[in-house]
Amino acid sequence: MKQPTAAGDALSPLVISLMKGVMWREDNERQWQQLLSLQARVRDHVAVLGLRLELDEAEGYALLRQRPLEEGDELPRLIPRRPLSYPVSLLLVLLRKKLAEADGGGADRRVVLRREDLVEMLRHFLPDTTNQARLVDQVGSHINKVKELGFLRPLRGREDEYEVVRLLNTFVDAQKLEELLASYRAHAETLGKEVPE
Repeated sequence: MKQPTAAGDALSPLVISLMKGVMWREDNERQWQQLLSLQARVRDHVAVLGLRLELDEAEGYALLRQRPLEEGDELPRLIPRRPLSYPVSLLLVLLRKKLAEADGGGADRRVVLRREDLVEMLRHFLPDTTNQARLVDQVGSHINKVKELGFLRPLRGREDEYEVVRLLNTFVDAQKLEELLASYRAHAETLGKEVPE
């Protein structure tokens, strides 16, 4: 019986890791280097499943995305779409806006926000409430959902501070960002809220 090659041995763990979610260079440098050397084989392998590899060397992440289905495609979706609540979608759009502002603002492209910053960002778009503690709790659950999705990373040793993950740029492009912001602002105006630019 033929023994698998070292490259073949590495391919399966790479694909399995990518099927579980986003792969980060900082989490496993050895695996990241294997992915870089085997990325053509990974692309070929996952293409059979209707997936494509998205790899950003500069930001240090890789993930699998569903290949856009073409008319007549009978391939079922392997990666399900997840419906998001209004506040979670809104928070993602506001975080993407912060990334765009950081990109246009200078040398430090890193975006770090405190929990209070996130509460304040959402407050402008949500109905007024007299129970501030309840609002903070609700926003906390939205923050947790965004963390689960992989778009906010808690900072080690700094309680209630998060880095916005640049991976978000691949899910909300600049054109879609403006459309969504306009929609959320219009909704906020129906609530009688003034939304800062």
